[in-house]
Amino acid sequence: MTVTESVLTTEESRVDDLVTELLAQYPPKSTDPVTFLGAQFDAGLAWVHFPVGHGGLGLNPKMQKLVNERVFALGAPHPVARNPIGYGMCGPTVAVWGSDEQKARYLRPLFTGEEIWCQLFSEPGAGSDFAGLSSRGVKDGDEWICNGQKVWTTLAHLARWGLLVVRTDTEAVKHAGLTAFVVDMHAPTVEVRPLRQITGEAEFNEVYFTDTRILDKEMLGKPGDGWRVSLTTLMNERVSIGGAIPAKGSGTIRDLVKTWQAIPADRQDPASRDEVMKLWSRAEILRLTNIRANQMRKMGDPGPEGSIGKSASADLNKDIYAMVVNLLGADGMLYGSYEMVQPNHAMGFETLQKAFLRTRANSIEGGTTEVMKNILGERVLGLPGDVRVDRDRPWSEVPRS
Repeated sequence: MTVTESVLTTEESRVDDLVTELLAQYPPKSTDPVTFLGAQFDAGLAWVHFPVGHGGLGLNPKMQKLVNERVFALGAPHPVARNPIGYGMCGPTVAVWGSDEQKARYLRPLFTGEEIWCQLFSEPGAGSDFAGLSSRGVKDGDEWICNGQKVWTTLAHLARWGLLVVRTDTEAVKHAGLTAFVVDMHAPTVEVRPLRQITGEAEFNEVYFTDTRILDKEMLGKPGDGWRVSLTTLMNERVSIGGAIPAKGSGTIRDLVKTWQAIPADRQDPASRDEVMKLWSRAEILRLTNIRANQMRKMGDPGPEGSIGKSASADLNKDIYAMVVNLLGADGMLYGSYEMVQPNHAMGFETLQKAFLRTRANSIEGGTTEVMKNILGERVLGLPGDVRVDRDRPWSEVPRS
């Protein structure tokens, strides 16, 4: 049953009418993607839970499903594919922490994909311990001078803007001395260097800031809010990565089923068939779990429960494509060229062999599986936390390697 065929609430009816009007004025298949997405944003259908005038309608985020089902069914462009870090992580952070000026300036071109974003969190000496980062920001009049290095920055080579967190108070405890900014990735003092991956591509990068000046008005929140700002980003990131709700039997599991159906019957042994069915069942359980989590989500940021989908999807994707390669036999070793290129996308799966290699990163990016388990243990199950000897010490006194 479609949305229009069911009994609609007042809010659902309002959203449904806006979608109908959008599709009538801007047929997706005959409208330029930027034009269509711009019209979707202006109608408040980009993120329905965002404020009115900034791509939303101030409604429950569950309403977004009503929008997406209809527009994607008619071939509308997906903002995730055009700007994955911006749409899934930076946009929600700007909506929560940005000034009205920042929301008005950044959210629309972010949604349309005209301006790509990246997330500048991890550092060589502060990966899983994000709060231990050492990149510095020093106040200078109405500007901040930033120096440091970030690493594993997806699509930094394409990004127009970045969400940067630096340390602005070395005498505060490590979680309290951080501040978040929007940084111009085209500034001459910002250097982006590619990091070649096992796929041969370099969608990740390391980024260097050398006396990079950022206006005070580009701060997200207040000085010292960087940890809370980053939590908004990270919780949305985990939902973005692991909280997808594909149609039954679609997504990564579809590749496994198609591979199984394509192999000769004499190679479809019972043990392999059982393994395929186990993985299909895990994929369906995860899909239903994400549906339930989405239905229970209230207004505001996602909670720590998003770590469930992120952790489960990481392991599932790796296991699915390992099985795919096993079923391919010797063909699974045929990858093709390892020529280093900087792609204009993230997580592209042009071949099954590439998907096998790329999904190795799923249990690292967006927070390692080990970190996800700690979050679930402490914040969802209420288990005792790890011993932290640096909780009450100023960052300047914390030993670092």
